Amino acid sequence: MASPTYKELLGGINAFLFDVDGVFTDNRVLLMPGIDPVRTFHSRDSYAVQHAIKEGLRIVIITGGRSDGMRESFARSGVKEYYDHVYNKNAKLDELIAGGLDPATTAYMGDDIPDLRVMQRVALPCCPSDAAQEIKAISAFVSRYNGGAGCVRDLLEQAMKVQGKWLTDGAYTW
Repeated sequence: MASPTYKELLGGINAFLFDVDGVFTDNRVLLMPGIDPVRTFHSRDSYAVQHAIKEGLRIVIITGGRSDGMRESFARSGVKEYYDHVYNKNAKLDELIAGGLDPATTAYMGDDIPDLRVMQRVALPCCPSDAAQEIKAISAFVSRYNGGAGCVRDLLEQAMKVQGKWLTDGAYTW
């Protein structure tokens, strides 16, 4: 029997875990003395995140980075589960599972080696088109968009369309 396609899996996914650098960003970080590292985000990714939350999907951010600006930006989008400065993402996944997260209904989007072990444990491993080759090799869904260029929106939009949650009344407001 053939493995299900990513489109078939999307219907049963209710939790989306995301890395930040290389997924929400293009991997470039502006470093200046005395201030938080500066990153840019794609506004369509932010829109999709807040809409997904309004529609009852669980959004979890797991990043090795640390920045007050990132934390505040995700909070404005409605993200309640934000974990930064995570040294071991696989251990963080264990904590989330102990708290009730079901890997069988979870997607994870990452772009580099620190994401690999987590991606191997969830139902739908995903990545941007410019992810590391090792990550692309294990991903059931590779977005046509690069990190920081709409890959988060791509995944969430497709999932919400499959689940009938995309063009709801809540879609027209922030």
